[in-house]
Amino acid sequence: MEVNPSDLKDDVIAINRVTKVVKGGKNLSFSALVVVGDNHGHAGFGMGKAREVPMAIKKGIEQAKKNLIKLNLKGSTIPHQVLGRYGSAQVLLKPASEGTGVIAGGPVRKVMQVAGITNVLTKSIGTSNPHNVVKATFAALLSLKDAAQVAETRSKTLDEISGRPSKEKAAATESN
Repeated sequence: MEVNPSDLKDDVIAINRVTKVVKGGKNLSFSALVVVGDNHGHAGFGMGKAREVPMAIKKGIEQAKKNLIKLNLKGSTIPHQVLGRYGSAQVLLKPASEGTGVIAGGPVRKVMQVAGITNVLTKSIGTSNPHNVVKATFAALLSLKDAAQVAETRSKTLDEISGRPSKEKAAATESN
């Protein structure tokens, strides 16, 4: 990945205090869900666990850096509407026109901000569990495809995919 580590920005989504009951009592530790991105179409998430909160966040950031993905964006928005699912969480992402902003709540907003998506409409459906909502958001972002990828998959030209007449057909119709 061609991302400069100094360009990455991180955001903590959730910190949980967890306990493990053992014979001698309870072992207290913390888990942190963190998203990382460069505001230019790269984002990742990670989970860190440790006895102290700062160490858990640090581990989460390191894991998120390892899980960075390149997103298919169309300017400051997404190319098409998409629904991501993970467990009982569903996240609907819709492209928005320039100036709309990020219409999202909680974990989805933080993911959009670190990824550099500035105009998008979102709806979180089902559970509000931040872990599953983040995973559903990334499932949606991973399934984004631009027109060139769709055309290549279908072995067609961009003009055939978009429904516009190709230049050859347009020239043939004009000459008739």
